[in-house]
Amino acid sequence: MHKSFAISNYVLHALLITLGMLKWVVGQEGFCSAPPAYTESRTLYWKVTNPTLAPSHLEDLPGFTRSVYKRDHAVITPESHVFSPLPDWTNTLGAYLITPAMGSHFVMYLAKMQVNSSSAIPPKDVERFLFVVQGAVTLVDVYGDSNRLQVDSYAYLPANFEHSLKCDVSATLVVFERRYANLENHVPEKIVGSTDMQQLLETPGEVFELRKLLPASTPYDFNIHIMDFQPGEYLNVKEVHYNQHGLLLLEGQGIYRLGDSWYPVQAGDAIWMAPFVPQWYAALGKTRTRYLLYKDVNRNPL
Repeated sequence: MHKSFAISNYVLHALLITLGMLKWVVGQEGFCSAPPAYTESRTLYWKVTNPTLAPSHLEDLPGFTRSVYKRDHAVITPESHVFSPLPDWTNTLGAYLITPAMGSHFVMYLAKMQVNSSSAIPPKDVERFLFVVQGAVTLVDVYGDSNRLQVDSYAYLPANFEHSLKCDVSATLVVFERRYANLENHVPEKIVGSTDMQQLLETPGEVFELRKLLPASTPYDFNIHIMDFQPGEYLNVKEVHYNQHGLLLLEGQGIYRLGDSWYPVQAGDAIWMAPFVPQWYAALGKTRTRYLLYKDVNRNPL
């Protein structure tokens, strides 16, 4: 009986230790547990500024990054962002994700505006598009017009159009800039809007949902698309074309083919696609994918 009692105590002790370990493991966010419930602080596009693979999650993996740069494409992921003061902006840090050093004819960068921050105007003959992914900013132009831009809002500012962005608390913007390809008798105008105000467009032969944030008319030499994929949906066309792309995943995750490579991607990742690189996307996971896509249009490639 004493031997049996000792074995029972041993088994009970081992069981208590195991249960304690399970309780600890289950309590760790993202490991053997259901995802935490969304809170009010987790607003639309919150993963762009709080990605799953944030640097704090990679401290035990020295040198790790998913970022890739090749001749005709690049994937720039949040753990490799390098922020520094944006030239001539006040209290603002920027991370350039796409620049002509890669081979692009545009720049794409994140601007983190802090308390009492303000923007600078772009260089001469350079147009600007900005999209708010966190917080809110106030856009004031040379005519005294003022627009409050919140998450999912955007603005297009033509080249040499004087304006300023103000931020009282904090905000994160994705910004595109390029030298305007001028056409005689065609003049683009300032545009302010939000994604939810744009109608869904037809996509013959495709399943994704498409919105265009800028007019498709000739004065505009690029457009910004918002594309939505439900889990399991994918591009039917394996695209190869002369247009360049700059992309930021706003929500979701999936697989992107670029050239002969296949990349797992998620909210917060940025992609550059050079002309004629083969490209294809499939949405995975349990939630929709939404990404913002730059595309040059309305100009002869010559």
